[in-house]
Amino acid sequence: MTEDFSKHFSKASFWKKVKTYARQIGRGSLHQALILYYVGIDPKTPAWAKGVVAAALGYLIFPLDAIPDLTPFAGYADDAGAIAAALAAIAMRINKRHRDQASAQLKAWFGDDTSGAAAVSSSA
Repeated sequence: MTEDFSKHFSKASFWKKVKTYARQIGRGSLHQALILYYVGIDPKTPAWAKGVVAAALGYLIFPLDAIPDLTPFAGYADDAGAIAAALAAIAMRINKRHRDQASAQLKAWFGDDTSGAAAVSSSA
């Protein structure tokens, strides 16, 4: 991949994509994306790690993927791969607060529904 997807990342576009496609993304991948998001907005996160986060979330947001996002069951596989790679790259920068923030956001949207079937509210 030669494109710099970080230029596609913004807080507004991230939240719009997440709210629109939360069910398709799936709770597990959504949780990972939220962890990245909270690492990315943490002022203590170094610039290089924020760049990794922005690139991965930019890829999630980017409308033209290697596998179209609307493809049943496989549409977010490439996005999940980008998110997993970013998490691995910045693993030492992820802390309990980032994980707790992501979990709290999921709980606010889905409650304790582990299937992710509840509707996502606009509370982000």
